[in-house]
Amino acid sequence: MIRSVICGYGAALPKKAMANSEIEGIVETSDEWIAQRTGIRQRYIADETETTASLGEAAARQALDRAGLTADDIDLIIVATSTPDNTFPATAVNIQNRLGMHHGAAFDVQAVCSGFIFALTTANNYVLSGMARRVLVIGAETFSRILDWTDRTTCVLFGDGAGAVIIEAREGEGVTSDRGILTAHLRSDGAHKDKLYVDGGPSSTGTVGQLRMQGREVFKHAVGMITDVIEAAYDATGLSSEDIDWFVPHQANRRIIEASAKKLGIADEKVVLTVDKHGNTSAASIPLALNEAASAGKIKEGDLVLLEAMGGGFTWGSVLVRW
Repeated sequence: MIRSVICGYGAALPKKAMANSEIEGIVETSDEWIAQRTGIRQRYIADETETTASLGEAAARQALDRAGLTADDIDLIIVATSTPDNTFPATAVNIQNRLGMHHGAAFDVQAVCSGFIFALTTANNYVLSGMARRVLVIGAETFSRILDWTDRTTCVLFGDGAGAVIIEAREGEGVTSDRGILTAHLRSDGAHKDKLYVDGGPSSTGTVGQLRMQGREVFKHAVGMITDVIEAAYDATGLSSEDIDWFVPHQANRRIIEASAKKLGIADEKVVLTVDKHGNTSAASIPLALNEAASAGKIKEGDLVLLEAMGGGFTWGSVLVRW
């Protein structure tokens, strides 16, 4: 059978890193308070020359280089983002043009922090159906553009950045030892919209709006929803937490990550954590974490890697992949 194998990965961060101590001069907070409650020590903030498209392009180029490919080898680009350069066209077609790619197709996926999981699942389905052989999947965000920098409960959490992977069709045996995506599971429930949202948009206010969040409510639902889609992955494959080599969760809050790993019985040493360096970069957080772990030589070929995320909507999902 055909499997979608990750053959390249890359990442890009803005030039400026903002430490917690710098936020102390903007709102009433402290490095100790932020670090203790979230695990975040710093985040990266895009300057006026850096956009979601420019960061996504840089991550894509690194992924292409690592895969030994060019834009001519890509059939489809899917970009997960909630902070596009323009209301339209899609940031994906902007990146397509920046890469010099004038064939195939490109489009955006919007599922907030779950965006990369949704985009990777969509890309996998294109590969499995035979509609594409190689797909460039990018998670890119400039969340600093939609933050209320007077709201200390949200502005300390988020950062900017981009990550990318390339998947390509390869023959597998149809067993869990195959390289590639083994299973993927997506969920959403719009009843929770008001718990995490942006208070603007072209159709409602005619403005971009700013991020609003009920932090305690999000935390309350997060661990259960994450567990749901991971158990679905185990049920679909017959695998368990003992089989997992690396757990790469959405990097929203260290407390949520640790509570989820504990509930699932995933050992601490298997958990990839980058929230301290990047903050919550929404759809970019999982590919950024993958890039860091793979670049450091932690994730190796043949390793079983579990990805999961939860985001506004609520949306949530998981992907189980053998590297």
